[in-house]
Amino acid sequence: MALLRVQEIKEMSVAQRVSRLKELQDELMYERGVAAMGGAPPSPGKIRALRKNISRILTVLSEEELEGVKETVKEEIQEDRG
Repeated sequence: MALLRVQEIKEMSVAQRVSRLKELQDELMYERGVAAMGGAPPSPGKIRALRKNISRILTVLSEEELEGVKETVKEEIQEDRG
């Protein structure tokens, strides 16, 4: 499991990000299930890598959402002044 770079995530479309996020969350759930059952994970760092990838995707999605809100607020302020 390779870590996704922020630049790679930003180059994805929103639909691709959401799809990839769902895949990673499903994989994390599976890995946690294996660990909970007492099985040794094939790759000990995989859970950590999955969590990091999920958080990176969520961060990029949140940043873009905030940018959209900021632009809307700026437009409203300009309309009030003008």
